Amino acid sequence: MKTYSKFFLGALILAAAACGQNGNDEVSQKKAELDSKKAEAANLRLEIENLEKEIATLDPSFARSQRKSLLITTTTPQTESFAHYVEVTGSVMSRRNVNISAELSGRVQEITAVEGMSVKKGAVLARIDDESIQRNIAEIETQMELARTVYERQKRLWDQQIGTEMQYLEAKNRMESLEKNIATIRTQEGRATIRAPFDGTVESITVRAGEVIQPGSPILNFIGESDLYIEGDISERYVGILGRGDSVQVSFPSLNKTIHSTVSAVGSVINPNNRTFKVEIFLPRMENLKPNMISVLRIMDYQQPSAVTVPTYLILQDNQGEYVFVVENEIARKQYVDRGKTYNERTEILSGLSGGEVLVDKGFREVGENFRVNITE
Repeated sequence: MKTYSKFFLGALILAAAACGQNGNDEVSQKKAELDSKKAEAANLRLEIENLEKEIATLDPSFARSQRKSLLITTTTPQTESFAHYVEVTGSVMSRRNVNISAELSGRVQEITAVEGMSVKKGAVLARIDDESIQRNIAEIETQMELARTVYERQKRLWDQQIGTEMQYLEAKNRMESLEKNIATIRTQEGRATIRAPFDGTVESITVRAGEVIQPGSPILNFIGESDLYIEGDISERYVGILGRGDSVQVSFPSLNKTIHSTVSAVGSVINPNNRTFKVEIFLPRMENLKPNMISVLRIMDYQQPSAVTVPTYLILQDNQGEYVFVVENEIARKQYVDRGKTYNERTEILSGLSGGEVLVDKGFREVGENFRVNITE
């Protein structure tokens, strides 16, 4: 019984081994057949490509019909009002930006102004020691009293025909001379007090209390709150194009504000260092506006009320000129154009487009002349 079991088990093992070997042979055979078919397909594709190239050389229409369609989107030219602007950086200036200087010598007695302080016209900004002036005034006033007394007595005598006319005239001249002297010194006394010449802001102070100054020595920088304007440098290529009264759009990045104004003055001299000329822009009164603040000027130098425009990036160039791709009957072709000015990523087309064409938009760099295209949204 044991011998029979062993024999049966061995037979099963041999049968399984035989089946496994037959299965492996079938898989190997199919793999070899697949490799053979792949090689045949590759050779066939190569032959097809060669035939297509030969036929395309002999018949260009066949090449166009066999070319695969490219997926694109389209756009159309716009007929609109087109304007071109010159953009430059300007700076807010003040016609009342002055350096206040001393008009007489002396020691700075007091500085009441503080940098950044806004003051009204006539406000005291600083004082210069005027002790010597006060002494001169007191001395002359004493002389004035005597001169007035002498004059009054001489006048009474002269009215009574007593004395000489020369004595009367000398007394009168003496008194009038002293009156003029004291008026002059009073003027100097007023100059010892530095006052604001107009409403404005104290920008900087250049002296300290106790310092001795001379006539003409700068004391402080004072900027008025009115008569502000914008100054900008314009390239000389725009000479004759920009003029007084032209419209200007002014933006203040720090204030996040935009206003409309006009050119108030145009410079007549070209700066040889940067080849520009000055323009001044009228500036109305505004809150928080400070001298030397940066602004962006957009000055319109060209306008066409009815212009054909396209996105600038669609315009390409080859040896024949500039062109865009238009779509006709699902075929892309080059349309050569003459371009005008460009502004804000759009370009005016002077000739070549009427405004009703269909232009290749997305995919315009992949298409070529007479490429078949498939338009998608």
